Amino acid sequence: MCLMLKTAQENQYGRLLHSDRDPIPDVPAVYFVMPTEENIDRMCQDLRNQLYESYYLNFISAISRSKLEDIANAALAASAVTQVAKVFDQYLNFITLEDDMFVLCNQNKELVSYRAINRPDITDTEMETVMDTIVDSLFCFFVTLGAVPIIRCSRGTAAEMVAVKLDKKLRENLRDARNSLFTGDTLGAGQFSFQRPLLVLVDRNIDLATPLHHTWTYQALVHDVLDFHLNRVNLEETSGVENSPAGARPKRKNKKSYDLTPVDKFWQKHKGSPFPEVAESVQQELESYRAQEDEVKRLKSIMGLEGEDEGAISMLSDNTAKLTSAVSSLPELLEKKRLIDLHTNVATAVLEHIKARKLDVYFEYEEKIMSKTTLDKSLLDIISDPDAGTPEDKMRLFLIYYISTQQAPSEADLEQYKKALTDAGCNLNPLQYIKQWKAFTKMASAPASYGSTTTKSMGLLSRVMNTGSQFVMEGVKNLVLKQQNLPVTRILDNLMEMKSNPETDDYRYFDPKMLRGNDSSVPRNKNPFQEAIVFVVGGGNYIEYQNLVDYIKVDVYTKIQHCPQERLSRITKKGKQGKHILYGCSELFNATQFIKQVKYTFVVCFC
Repeated sequence: MCLMLKTAQENQYGRLLHSDRDPIPDVPAVYFVMPTEENIDRMCQDLRNQLYESYYLNFISAISRSKLEDIANAALAASAVTQVAKVFDQYLNFITLEDDMFVLCNQNKELVSYRAINRPDITDTEMETVMDTIVDSLFCFFVTLGAVPIIRCSRGTAAEMVAVKLDKKLRENLRDARNSLFTGDTLGAGQFSFQRPLLVLVDRNIDLATPLHHTWTYQALVHDVLDFHLNRVNLEETSGVENSPAGARPKRKNKKSYDLTPVDKFWQKHKGSPFPEVAESVQQELESYRAQEDEVKRLKSIMGLEGEDEGAISMLSDNTAKLTSAVSSLPELLEKKRLIDLHTNVATAVLEHIKARKLDVYFEYEEKIMSKTTLDKSLLDIISDPDAGTPEDKMRLFLIYYISTQQAPSEADLEQYKKALTDAGCNLNPLQYIKQWKAFTKMASAPASYGSTTTKSMGLLSRVMNTGSQFVMEGVKNLVLKQQNLPVTRILDNLMEMKSNPETDDYRYFDPKMLRGNDSSVPRNKNPFQEAIVFVVGGGNYIEYQNLVDYIKVDVYTKIQHCPQERLSRITKKGKQGKHILYGCSELFNATQFIKQVKYTFVVCFC
C-alpha cells in the first residue's frame, strides 16, 4: 500500500470499511482492503444491504479461494452477482515510505516484530506464520516491481528461513506459465527492466548497535526523539501562560501534526543532513522569505503613490512588471512560509531534546566507541552525570559499548557499570539480553565491525548564533559527519560488487529461475549488480537507510572525480554508475521501541 493520500485526503475521498455508511444505490464503489475474515464479512454485508450500484473489489494481497467463494455466495444470495464488476489481487501488501524505502504492511505489528521472531517460547507453527507473513509481503513487492530477484542471505538465521520460503513461492509461480505474475506485460513493468535485481536478506541480529545508536541526521533524529510514524510527526506545543480567576497557569498543550512528504522540498533536500546544517538552512530560508516579503510590501507601497509628478509616474511604470511577478508568485511564497513554519517547529522540538539530553555528546561518544578510537572521557562519568540524558540514553550508550568491545569487561568492572546504571534509574533487563546475544554471536561468528572514525567536531555552533536566529544552539557541538559504511551497507557492498570477503563468502545463493530447487552455487560470471534491495528481517531504522543513501552519493562523487567526461552523465543520472538501492524492513522502529522489545526477550538459535 503506497502513501499516496494524506489522512485528510483519505477522509475527503474515501470511507473506512467498518464505518457507518448510508446506501448510495446509483454510485459505484471501489474497495481497497486486506482479505481478512472481518473485512470479507463486512463486504458481504454491504452486498446484502445493496449499498452501491456496482462493486470493484481490490485486495491488498491475494485472496484465498474459500474467501472468494464466501463473497460469491453472498452476492448470489443478495441477487447482486451482476453488480460485482471487477475483482483484483493488487499485491500491494507493503508500505512505501520513500521512493527507495518500504516496510511491511501488517495490521498486527507484533506478529512480525523483533521480539516475536526471537522469543524463546515461540512454537514451530507460530514461527511458520511469522515467516509466511513476511514472505507474502516480499512476494507482493516483487510482483509490483515486476522482477524476479537473485536472493542472498546469511546462514542459520531468520533471514535464511525467509529466503527459502520466498525462493519456493517465486519458483512455484514461475512454473505455472499460464498464471505466472512475472510474464508478459508485468515483467519489466517496474524500474528494474534490464537486469535482475539482487535481494540481500539480512537478520537484525547481525548488528544490534545501530538500532540503539544516537543519531545526528535530521530524519533519523525526528524518528528517534519525536512521535514520527508513516511520515507524520506529532508535536505537543505550549506557549506562555493564560490568566484565570485562580491566577496564571501554563497553557494547555496543543497537539499539532505535520506531514513530511516528498512534495516538501526542504525535507527532501535536508532530511539526510546533520542537524546543525538543518538549523542553519531553516534560518537562511526564513531570511530569504522575509526579504521577498519586504520586496512585495515595498512594491505595494510604490504602487500606492499619489500625485501626478513625473517621478511617481515613472516609478509606477518601472515597478508594475515587478509587482505583477511578485503577486503571481504569492502562492509559492505562502507555501514557502508554511514549510518554514513547519520545519521551525519540528527542528525546535528536536533541538530541545538535543540540549536537554546532551544528544550531541552521546552521538560523538558512541561514534568513537563503534569506531574504536580513543575516548576522551570515562564511560562511567557520562553514566553518572545526572544532567547527561535520560536513563534510556545511558542504557543505550552502555549497550553499544558492550556490543562493540571485542573483550567484554571483567565481572568487577561490569558490576561497577551495573551499579552506576541502576543508580541512574536504568532497567537492566536489556543488558541481560545483550549478554546472551553476544555470547551466541561469539559462538556463531565474529561480531560486526563498524570501521574508523566518522565524526569531526568543528566547535560550537557560533555561525547559527546570529542575531534574530530561531535556534539558540549555544553549547551544542557542530559535528561534521564522515561517511563510514555500517554492517548492513558493508554486506550489501560485498554482495553487490561480488567481492570476496569472509563476512559474506558463506552467504547462500538462490535463483528462483533455476530449474534446480536446491541451493545453487554462485555463478562464475561475477558481474556486479546494478540494482539491489536490502531487506532486514527483524526490523530496520532510518540510520541504516540514510547510510545506504550516503553510500551511493559518496561513490558517485568518487567516480565523478576519476572518470572521463563522456561517462559523467551516465553516472550522475542514476546514482552509483547506474546503481539503485532500495531499503526495506519487517518493521521500522526507533531505539525506544527496540529497547522495549529486548527487555523481555532471550536469544533463540535457528538451525
